[in-house]
Amino acid sequence: MIKAYAATEPGGKLQPFKYDPGPLGSREVEVEVEYCGICHSDLSMLDNEWGISQYPFVPGHEVIGRVAAVGAGVQSVEVGQQVGLGWISGSCMKCEWCLSGNQNLCPELEQTIVGRHGGFADKVRAKEEWTIPLPAKIDAQKAGPLFCGGITVFNPLVQLEIKPTDRVGVIGIGGLGHMALQFLHAWGCEVTAFTSSPEKTDQAMDMGADYVVNSRDPEALKALANALDAIISTVAVDLDWGIYINALRPMGKLHFVGVAPSPISTHVFPLIAGQKSISATATGSAATGKVMLDFCARHSIEPVIETFPFSQVNQAMDHLRNGKPRYRIVLVPD
Repeated sequence: MIKAYAATEPGGKLQPFKYDPGPLGSREVEVEVEYCGICHSDLSMLDNEWGISQYPFVPGHEVIGRVAAVGAGVQSVEVGQQVGLGWISGSCMKCEWCLSGNQNLCPELEQTIVGRHGGFADKVRAKEEWTIPLPAKIDAQKAGPLFCGGITVFNPLVQLEIKPTDRVGVIGIGGLGHMALQFLHAWGCEVTAFTSSPEKTDQAMDMGADYVVNSRDPEALKALANALDAIISTVAVDLDWGIYINALRPMGKLHFVGVAPSPISTHVFPLIAGQKSISATATGSAATGKVMLDFCARHSIEPVIETFPFSQVNQAMDHLRNGKPRYRIVLVPD
């Protein structure tokens, strides 16, 4: 039996819950959970914001733990090895997307907390290709958020072919944005942070920002016309996207990893005139995740976290719901 914390209704409190996962399947790995980050997606799924949640619902998709058992055919990890697991827990490994190294685009994608139970538990299961070994130089307690928030903001560096000479903006210095600043700084870019919280200026500079701009100051935004090669939006709010498109240099990209609540509205002519584009990504492939972890180990990149014991999981979720974390939450053993 697996012991977990589950909610029985949208927005409900997480209560102790046990379930029998059945026999371990082919290519499947059982991970004994040591730490588990809490992501805003856990909260969205708990509240059934996206209409896909099933109850009882066990959140948790930023897992760090040790391999407790392996199924038939598993070759990439072994019992006792420390691994991480993020939003994706399985892919078919046969389709054109998997075979091209883009497993995160697999049409048969299995998601860690969608239609299955996640990592707010003593154990969780996933396919071997998504249980990624953790480099020795990375602090395991802080590593969980890298497997969701981290890969979410690292993937655009690869997908957009960001160069070390590029000037890149990051909108929002929160759970995603604070990691994006660190990645871009270590990548070699000139980094501009956009924030509506001027009190975060010193922290943003410490994390790698070369410039910090108040996103509530229209004149400061207009002054950045034709300044940036790419802008990564990490926020879940509606903004005047035309101003940010105006800040892009020719062939620049406005790239979304945060889910703006309303349809994106902008004039097409500035896109045509500057050959600019709007794009988006979610998480990344397993291969990109491994590259990200090596990059983090090499450059000592880690998320800023707050910790709660597993027994205080509801208090931790309320802390997130009230927008208080600086900047990610990790559940740790009692």
